[in-house]
Amino acid sequence: MLSTYPDEWPGAGLLLLRVALAAVLILRSVFFFVDWHDMKLFTLVTELLAIGGAILLLTGYFTRVGGILVALTSVFGIVGWSRIPNVNIFETKLSAALIAVIASSLVCLGPGAFSLDARLFGRQEIIFPKNNSGN
Repeated sequence: MLSTYPDEWPGAGLLLLRVALAAVLILRSVFFFVDWHDMKLFTLVTELLAIGGAILLLTGYFTRVGGILVALTSVFGIVGWSRIPNVNIFETKLSAALIAVIASSLVCLGPGAFSLDARLFGRQEIIFPKNNSGN
């Protein structure tokens, strides 16, 4: 799964998408942890994975792993394996489905040029050595 790490406007759009999704997930997790006394172990683990995925998306580091974590934790909420917090913006399963779709699109598109992934693994010049075997 290679990415071209688009820059300029497409890269800025991917940055905006990553930051918006990460902000929503971190806000969602804060509402979970405010009422942490009633939390089951599976919900706690799910929310920690969601925060981890949100941080990966926010920084653009291992963006595809972060997107997969976020999509999975959102699907857990839709299926009912994890509860959805009692906040108006996150009450419906439709919003959890939207988060899963956005995270999945980031897995497909990659992080863009404005990310740690692009800095660490991005555009590199490949130089092939000349063959000096007698020709």
